[in-house]
Amino acid sequence: MHVLVVEDDARLSRLLKRLLTQDRHVVETALTAEDGLEIATSGTELDAVILDVGLPDRSGFDVARLLRRNGSQVPILMLTARDAVSDRVEGLDAGADDYLVKPFAYEELLARLRALARRPPTRKAVALRSGPFELDEATRRVTVGGKPVDLSQREFSILECLLRRPGQVLSRDQLLDYAWPYGVALTPNTVEAYIHLLREKVGNSAAVHIETVRGVGYRLREG
Repeated sequence: MHVLVVEDDARLSRLLKRLLTQDRHVVETALTAEDGLEIATSGTELDAVILDVGLPDRSGFDVARLLRRNGSQVPILMLTARDAVSDRVEGLDAGADDYLVKPFAYEELLARLRALARRPPTRKAVALRSGPFELDEATRRVTVGGKPVDLSQREFSILECLLRRPGQVLSRDQLLDYAWPYGVALTPNTVEAYIHLLREKVGNSAAVHIETVRGVGYRLREG
């Protein structure tokens, strides 16, 4: 794999580069968010980004958000000492695919990288439209009735899933599988909570198109 490590602890950065290189990965390193963004957006084909949260110039959460807003689909593994549930949720909502807490076992880091590598290739970005909704996967831009709406990573993914299957009833499990990484601990009400947030952000006139099918799940009304 071609891996970018964005980590401000120079000693840890050198260690990760040495270990990953020994395991036949190609490794680039950056000590700041800006340097990491420069490498990640330079056109270099990356297979994964290992991203620290506590960077000196801006947070890893910001880096993940910027990469996603620029259309990057590179898998992101957050590597941080922050272990609170709120931090993990923020990291995943910012666009991370996985989250590993320091201190960590190197074998687990390798296993998580292998899991990211096994994921199917990213679908070709398309523009999805139905009713008042328009979603551009390439720019990660959403408009409702022609007006831009700022959605979190998970809200965006849920709307994308609904837009890919207009008129079809999708279960909560289907939405969970689409919008969250495998193995993330979630409560039974997670989907309901995000549907509520999504409806609030798109406004009342558009929210009626996101229908609840009692006992089954949700459906995006066509037209």
